[in-house]
Formats: sequence, structure tokens, C-alpha cells
Amino acid sequence: MSFKKYFAWALIVCAAHFASADTVQLKDLSAVTGKILTEKPDSVVVDVGYTVLVIPRTAIAGITKTGSVLSVASPGGSLLDVTPQFYTAGVQNAPAHNVQDLVKQLGQAVVQVRTPGGLGSGFFVNADGYLITNFHVIEGETEISVEVYSQVNGQLDRETYKQVRIIAINKFHDLALLHIEDKNTPKFKYVTLGSSDALNVGDSVFAIGSPLGLERTMTEGILSTKTRELEGELYLQTTAQINPGNSGGPLFNLSGEVVGVTNMKILFGEGLGFAIPVELVKNFLDHRDAFAYSADNPNNPYRYLAPPGLTKEKTPAK
Repeated sequence: MSFKKYFAWALIVCAAHFASADTVQLKDLSAVTGKILTEKPDSVVVDVGYTVLVIPRTAIAGITKTGSVLSVASPGGSLLDVTPQFYTAGVQNAPAHNVQDLVKQLGQAVVQVRTPGGLGSGFFVNADGYLITNFHVIEGETEISVEVYSQVNGQLDRETYKQVRIIAINKFHDLALLHIEDKNTPKFKYVTLGSSDALNVGDSVFAIGSPLGLERTMTEGILSTKTRELEGELYLQTTAQINPGNSGGPLFNLSGEVVGVTNMKILFGEGLGFAIPVELVKNFLDHRDAFAYSADNPNNPYRYLAPPGLTKEKTPAK
């Protein structure tokens, strides 16, 4: 059976069985539906239920992740109806672009997150108003607003949204997922999530954010190291200037894909900025229910109890 026909047949068999599935769009306009087990430099491994497929990167046009049931596939293997994915993942080895063009294209997806205690940055991961920022930007705050900047007739239009809900938080990885819930909101510009694993030391990167409240500020640099350990966590280190207010903003590669979330710098040095690898962001979004936040329940609906001890302290006999 040919490569194309095999994948088309696999899609038809499995499309109705996955309640939560990923979609690998092929260059021949067909698609494979299943659970992505791993993404390698030259291939993607997908569990389609009854077997595991290894799809060459050369055959892939795009990868999307969805948390809903996919519709029926056509006999040719192409999707007739697919529910919107929560975020868009980029294709490895995507072509590089001019930074100036990328900033114009991506700037509208980067926002300013304001609280009574300060401000930070963030970015939309889909058109429905879901955005990522740092946990420390919104930590302990009950009033959150998001400022969105759009280009209208060549002018920068600022819109402030004040009905912002915390959807999920991960304190240990310094990530928070917010949602704008104002009425009559438009569809927002959003980013594509790339791969920090695919980066090489010396690759060019750039950040967009609001350092010291200066919105839509772009800083450019290189990736200094991929595995800088700080307090037990691994970060991307970059020479792109990171300052207070950049926290929660995106770090992009030259394909315009987010590869990290900027969150700190060393104050007594220059060109020593750090970002959370985007792989942690994708894991956070994929398992956002496990990090769900509820303002009505101080314990939150989802929490993990401490594991039981190996031994219990015995009460002295009387």
C-alpha cells in the first residue's frame, strides 16, 4: 500500500475514536489524527489507536493540537470539519524571515498585562482571547487588565480589556493562562508555538514586550545557551535585552515562532536574559485542566496531595 493511501486509510479508521486528538496535516492535503508521542528532527511519531506511525518531516505541512473530537474524514483522507485547535504548533525547519517584517506581523499578538501591583507582557495563543503570561506577573492579584495594540489605518489603536479570568497557573514553571471575557471582543491575532529543542546556540532570536511599560518594544540577540540551570530549572539564555515589564512576553526565532517566554534577567549584568522553553508552555497548555484555577475555591479544584511517607512516627506506648 502506498504511503499516501496508508495514511488516508488510517485517518478514516481512527477519526471517530479519539476524544482528544492531534492532527498532522500532510503536504498532499490529507491528515493523520492521533496522539503525538514524540517529535524528532526528521520525523513525528503518532499513536493512531491500533498502531504507531512514524511520519517523515518531509511529508508534513503542519501540526495542530486539539482538545475536541474531530469530524468525519473524506475518503481521500482530507478533513471535512475540524474543531479549532487550542494553539498552533509550527513545523520544524520553517523558513526564516526578515525581523522587521516579523515584528509588524506578530506585534498585534503581544499584549501588556496590568495589575495594581505592576505590569508585564503576554501573548495570545489563539483567536479566542486565551493568552500566556508569567505567574509572577499576576501572583496575588485580583484585578487584571490586558491592553491590546492593533494597527488600524496605519495608526496604533490601544484597547483595554478588564474582564480577565485566570484559567490555569503553574507556579513552579512561572506560567499563567488568562482569558479575556469582555463582551463583543474581536478575534485576536495569535502566535505559533515553535520548538526550543530545535534551537542551536548562536541562533538569532528576538523578544517583543513592554519593558518599563514601553509597549511593543523589540530587542534582538542570540541564543547564548539552551540549558542554563537556575534554582533547579533549565532556561534559555539570550543576549536579547530583557527588562522589568518584559516578563511573560514571547521570545521568537527567525521563523516567527515562539521558542520561549521571557521571565527574568540578571540585574548586575548586561545581555543576560532568560526565557522559559516553549516545550514547557506546550505541556502546560496540553494539561491545563490539571493546573485549573478557581477563585471560588482557595484549594482550587485540582491539586496534588503530598505522597505518603515510607514510615510513620509511632506513638510511645504508655
